[in-house]
Amino acid sequence: MTYVTAGIYGEWDRYQKLLQTINLKDTDILYVIGDVADYGEQGMEVLTDMSMRANIYPVAGAHDFLALRMLAGFDKMLKSGAMPDPEFASEMTAWAADGGKPTLDGFRALDADMREGVLDYLSEFALFEEVEAAGREYVLVYAGIADFDPDAQLDDYQPEDFFVPAEEGAVFFADRTLIVGCTATADHKIQHTDGLIRLDCGLRDGGALGCICLETGEEFYV
Repeated sequence: MTYVTAGIYGEWDRYQKLLQTINLKDTDILYVIGDVADYGEQGMEVLTDMSMRANIYPVAGAHDFLALRMLAGFDKMLKSGAMPDPEFASEMTAWAADGGKPTLDGFRALDADMREGVLDYLSEFALFEEVEAAGREYVLVYAGIADFDPDAQLDDYQPEDFFVPAEEGAVFFADRTLIVGCTATADHKIQHTDGLIRLDCGLRDGGALGCICLETGEEFYV
């Protein structure tokens, strides 16, 4: 079976409960649409566990993308002993204040080899995934596709184009369904509209971690 979830936000317990709820087998696939990192206290544990599972495929969220840059800069400082330049220090302070502190603290606690492994894994997060299940085709991105052009290839877009939230009523592909995370649904349930599925069920704001099976349409909430 093929499953898709979004918005784990470093919540290890919910992540583990989801794996148990869907009974993820080695023959199944789970796509995780950002934000894996930031906010929750155990983002490093989630990232490490995901990195060791060959059947979990991450799609980069804005926080994952930013965490990679911040953590890579921090790691470089650790290795060189140099002080950060004022611009980077300001960016890191802002990131830490906006949910990044638990990610930074978890990264800091790792040894050098594990830090390198986390950076390598984050750098491998895809910006989009194209998936086929039960004869239907899907495109998975973090938030939406800015300035969508039906004739454009997904590789033609810039990374930040996938980080612009899809507006209500937005129309994308005629023959494929777009699945996004990023923006929490108002009722904390998976939302289906024409050609669009919104998966972020507001875990960060007291909601649930939502997941959908693409073959059956079954929804899971933990």
